[in-house]
Amino acid sequence: MRANVYTDKALERYAGRFVWLSINTESPSSAAFLKRYPIPALPTLLILDAKRDNVALRYVGGANVTQVKTMLGDAEKTYRSRAGAEADKFLAEGDRFAAEGKQDQAVHAFEEAIRTAPAHWERLGRTSESLLFSLSMGDDQERCATRALELYPRVKGTVSAANVAATGVSCAAALDKANPKRAGMVETLEKATREVFDDPKIELSGDDRSGLYMALMEARDAAGDDEAVAALTAQWSAFLDATAAKAQTPEQRAVYDSHRLSAYMELGTPEKAIPMLEQSARDFPDDYNPQARLAVAYKAMKEYDKALAASDLALQHVYGPRKLVVLTNRADILAAKGDLAGARATMAEAIAFAKALPEGQRSDRRIASLEKKLAGMK
Repeated sequence: MRANVYTDKALERYAGRFVWLSINTESPSSAAFLKRYPIPALPTLLILDAKRDNVALRYVGGANVTQVKTMLGDAEKTYRSRAGAEADKFLAEGDRFAAEGKQDQAVHAFEEAIRTAPAHWERLGRTSESLLFSLSMGDDQERCATRALELYPRVKGTVSAANVAATGVSCAAALDKANPKRAGMVETLEKATREVFDDPKIELSGDDRSGLYMALMEARDAAGDDEAVAALTAQWSAFLDATAAKAQTPEQRAVYDSHRLSAYMELGTPEKAIPMLEQSARDFPDDYNPQARLAVAYKAMKEYDKALAASDLALQHVYGPRKLVVLTNRADILAAKGDLAGARATMAEAIAFAKALPEGQRSDRRIASLEKKLAGMK
């Protein structure tokens, strides 16, 4: 969004009405902010109400310019007056709970907003997306899929339909294979996702369309249709290559690096990522991402020395929680190379680093996962 949305001139008229702030979630200086406002995924848009010292609006995921303009307008209305529909108050309450990481309370508030919403409520789409994201963060994936099935007809034909359908697919696919509802839910939500995908009237960003490709692949994988998954992956890869080729700046092109690498890996052609990532490394010499992704690609190619060299360069620039990703991949490279002692030492380093992170960035769940991985290295 920083490369393709926030640079749009249509947002210039909001410059005098909002104070724009970008938070580096990896920096130690952001820990206190993250403790108060947990960020579960990137990008996340928070609009803070300085007058009441709370969150006026929260949205997780990518958004196009039209969506951002609508959200800025909604937040401004919330800021200037407490009056409004009951549903608006529940939505604002849900945004505040979600921003504080209180997902159960957020789900209740979002549900109340939908229940009390007047006919043709213009915030139904965003509320539905927020509800499903909060549900997907919990353990009741069946409820998430069920609500997606119920809400999709109400947001059909809007840009919110993309996230509602795609999130629903992921929740349905995550159900136990023994669940008798799983196959039917996946099938119906897959049709909804395809309907959004094929609707030329819905304005989708490149990121949004890439997300729909992944949802369709997930649905076909859940159905055990390997041939369709392979075909969709090839289409996804071609789409990403074509979209990146249209980029007008290096930053816009690099936005698609991670998805393109994933597509190449799925296709068994990680070598195709090397020129792309080497270009990004030249364009952004202080960014750890290109080198970290090169390490992943070289590992898949079994060129372990090159993978370790790229990992070394990534570690020179990475900091904060993302360092754990680089260290974990480095441990995998060493293990694949046959250096089990080095792999275990690297995992131990990752665990120590994870435990030393400040509150707001430290995750007990992440530490437990790393310790489990180390225990399995025998």
